[in-house]
Amino acid sequence: MDLVELVRQAGVVGAGGAGFPTHVKLNAEAEYLIINAAECEPLLQTDQFLMRERTAELIGGILLTKAQVKARKAVIAVKGKYAREVACLKETIARLEADVEIHDLQNFYPAGDEQMTVFEVTGRSVPPGGIPLNVGCVVSNVMTMINVFEASQNQPVTDKYVSILGEVKEPRLIRVPLGTPFEDCLAAAGGTTISDYCIIRGGPMMGGMVSKDQLPGMTITKTDGALIVIPADHYLVTRATETEAQVLNRAKTCIQCGFCTEQCPRYLIGHPLHPHKMMKAVKYAEEINESHKEALLCCGCGVCEMYSCPMGISPRKVNLYIAGKLREKGIRYQHDGSEIIARDGREFRKVPPTRLVSRLDLNDYDHQPLHEFREVIMDKVSISLRQHIGASSEAVVSAGDTVVKGQLIGATPEGQLGSMIHASINGQVVEVNERQVVIARG
Repeated sequence: MDLVELVRQAGVVGAGGAGFPTHVKLNAEAEYLIINAAECEPLLQTDQFLMRERTAELIGGILLTKAQVKARKAVIAVKGKYAREVACLKETIARLEADVEIHDLQNFYPAGDEQMTVFEVTGRSVPPGGIPLNVGCVVSNVMTMINVFEASQNQPVTDKYVSILGEVKEPRLIRVPLGTPFEDCLAAAGGTTISDYCIIRGGPMMGGMVSKDQLPGMTITKTDGALIVIPADHYLVTRATETEAQVLNRAKTCIQCGFCTEQCPRYLIGHPLHPHKMMKAVKYAEEINESHKEALLCCGCGVCEMYSCPMGISPRKVNLYIAGKLREKGIRYQHDGSEIIARDGREFRKVPPTRLVSRLDLNDYDHQPLHEFREVIMDKVSISLRQHIGASSEAVVSAGDTVVKGQLIGATPEGQLGSMIHASINGQVVEVNERQVVIARG
């Protein structure tokens, strides 16, 4: 069985983003294999831990993937400030005599954005609306490469490393079976220090907001990397809970200063994305049509609304609103084939994470010292059948079945993009529905 099939059978997906099935990425040829090890979002520490503690598996996965996509170069793009992690990588690369390079990234946000990473490593701008493969690159992240290595050893994806940060008594990194309730993850970090809180699912810039009332039924999936507990009255909660009507109404106060465009990462690498123009369209109630299709290029990084805008309004949400209207009309962005050239001054407009963290009012949680790593054992898990881009998996087990860890419980529908799902503990299937499979130990 070749690597692509092993990875497909193991259910490997992009572990740091939307969960794109990795076997599809591997079924290509590229000049560069780039490993995004930048830990893009502020506060997060998961990839740093993995680079220190799972270094051999990481390099092993990179070498396998490099051979599979016939890459001329394999490059780990990691922030130079991660001195311990870089030392671990260099020692393992030397010991294994691995043909893998390390690229020293500056410390800026969003350094770990896929297209930013490609530009930093190669100097090439991915075409607007395109993918890294258009400029000869395949990009993956740290945990995904470890999962590729494990897939080569016939080990499917059953567990997840998660940083538990913020208002918890014992901030730490944990490893949990897929399907572990968020509440058990918080308990593994000693519980919360406050009674009225919300959870950022992921990073503070692009992560989703989960209220305390929504916690029951929320479980860890393949794409979860962090849970950050913040007060329920925090600035980020207020911003996240704005209604669409509020966002659009506040957009009418835009002063057209252009700061959102001048610091937009995609604009700076040469894309024709101008957030201030999208604000103008809403401000003057323009009909959304083909002329606004640049909104489809927004990556949702949040620099415009969380850092650049002096009015505290939301160009990102306006971009996403317009993009949604365009998709409803069947309008897609198609690049005209012209050369993409990064704009002058890009190097001087990068967002310093320390200033970003301060503006987000998260200084109390920056560089939190972590308690000892903990492996969490669960007696019951609720495993989602949709942990990836594409079609939901379909259950291949029934209530009453006995399963073992690593056994297939959800399969991709024939001919559709998706991912396999596996049991994360030994036990008996106690419930199956279209959303999840629930397993409990006997």
